[in-house]
Amino acid sequence: MILRGTVFSKTLEKDTGITIVTPSDLKQNGPYRVAYLLHGLCGDSATWVDNSMLPVYAREGHTIYILPDAVRSFYTDMRYGSRYFTYVTEELPVLCKQVFQISARREDTAVLGASMGGYGALKCALSRPEQYGMCGAFSSACLDIKEGLEELRKNGKTKSFVDHYGEQLFHDFLSIFGEDLEWKPEYDLLELARGLQKATVKPAIYMTCGSYDAFRSSHIQFQEQIESFGFAFQYEEWQGGHDFFFFDRSLQRAIRHFNL
Repeated sequence: MILRGTVFSKTLEKDTGITIVTPSDLKQNGPYRVAYLLHGLCGDSATWVDNSMLPVYAREGHTIYILPDAVRSFYTDMRYGSRYFTYVTEELPVLCKQVFQISARREDTAVLGASMGGYGALKCALSRPEQYGMCGAFSSACLDIKEGLEELRKNGKTKSFVDHYGEQLFHDFLSIFGEDLEWKPEYDLLELARGLQKATVKPAIYMTCGSYDAFRSSHIQFQEQIESFGFAFQYEEWQGGHDFFFFDRSLQRAIRHFNL
């Protein structure tokens, strides 16, 4: 079953898009496992359904997939914009549990995403380990966000940056992080992971990246550091780029990895 529509969010103070994908034989005697599946920078709540085999993967599974819309927020509470992190981690689960038989156990709760959504999935899981037991992050952006913000401060207005990333991205980051593009530990995935080194509750993390993805080097560096922090962590890469051919296969592997 695929449901597409909008919900009114008190956090965002507006209607916002949502897509929900369920097993084909949806019973009311759940609870079902739940996976929050996050879109990338140029996507919306329908992108995963429109560009992947998610409906097929979900058909025979035992997981309900929740696909929110977070525009170009990087799943943050923006400095000049809406509080998408609060919406996704706090309000959205409550809204969905009111309608569907979704488990409240962290062991049954996953957060997954690609590119910007990969960053968002890791941010959610590492910020709220008591809430998310599983995290799947594919071709994630901003794994080295401190360096990224420094690069933006230096070159965000240059022609070469605009030609490569487009005109909007620099303005997105100003809205998210403020005019000074200020780095804070709560934005930094490795800082969040480092803070959980001695924690008794940590999310299991499955990450992927294509062998010729521009983000590959940051994934290798991220892997080397997070493995020393005591996480249940697995990283895989194979031939591929930064596109839905790769994202779809990553999603399929993550579903198998976490038995969703």
